[in-house]
Amino acid sequence: MHLYHVRMDVDIPRDLDAAVRADTIAREKKYSQELQHAGKWPHIWRIVGQYSNISIFAVDSPGELHEILWNLPLFPYMTIEIQPLTTHPSSIVPGPEQI
Repeated sequence: MHLYHVRMDVDIPRDLDAAVRADTIAREKKYSQELQHAGKWPHIWRIVGQYSNISIFAVDSPGELHEILWNLPLFPYMTIEIQPLTTHPSSIVPGPEQI
């Protein structure tokens, strides 16, 4: 398993049709919750005061993460930063690569 820290900043155009906007946001919520239930998206936090989040993804490969992100309904309106994670040598908790 590979862990990734992912920051997503969303910038939906203000002139996007209201119905399209509402539908896209609803599809985004459904898709993200499906991934959370499947254990692929174990953590998501809102960044206070921004339309942004910090998330942790637990996936089998970088390609799987790419597919997950590419299929986010809000993907066309996002700027995404990805940082791969690994266990810190001082951690007392085993990392995913040790489980």
